[in-house]
Amino acid sequence: MSDEADRKRHFSMLRDFHLADFFTLGNGACGTATILFAMDYLREGTVGKVYAAFVFAVAALVFDVLDGRIARWRHAASPMGRELDSLADVISFGVAPAALAFALGFSGLWDALVLLYFVCCGISRLARYNITAEKLSGAEGKVKYFEGTPIPTSILLTTMLLVLAHTGRVGASLPFGTVDLGPWALHPLVLLFALSGSLMISKTIHIPKP
Repeated sequence: MSDEADRKRHFSMLRDFHLADFFTLGNGACGTATILFAMDYLREGTVGKVYAAFVFAVAALVFDVLDGRIARWRHAASPMGRELDSLADVISFGVAPAALAFALGFSGLWDALVLLYFVCCGISRLARYNITAEKLSGAEGKVKYFEGTPIPTSILLTTMLLVLAHTGRVGASLPFGTVDLGPWALHPLVLLFALSGSLMISKTIHIPKP
């Protein structure tokens, strides 16, 4: 009887999913693959792992664009879908770029703190969007603009990391070298992650939502 109840709950959950939600899960899966390839790069050090990580990062972006369009096309947007989208975006456009940056040499303590700040900004930005989406919606129920830059803009950072790996400017060869701050070194280039995170949580930046 218990097994039968478990099966019913399982299928009930599947019925709660819309078509767009499966694309959202594809987004999260691709972001996770990016992280795994970043870890594999640390183990093997071959640039092909970075290329693969970038391909999955782009695939995550494609899934992220498609899930919203499919939800609007099918008029099937839901609070669950919005939460799924935020969780997937945190993985694909927050944790994944930070993990890839760490793997490519932004691995000092100051670097790590900046990367943690970047991820926390992404989490905060998505949480704020979820609780303010209704307030920002017009009469038709659609959010008219983003407060702060959308987290998928971090694909620009991932592209930068790809270029660095392709040109061999990783590890000790990172552009602009290092700056000693106290007992630890900082790679100045990592500050682009701090800038990206700060723009995400800005309340003064309003970007029209397509």
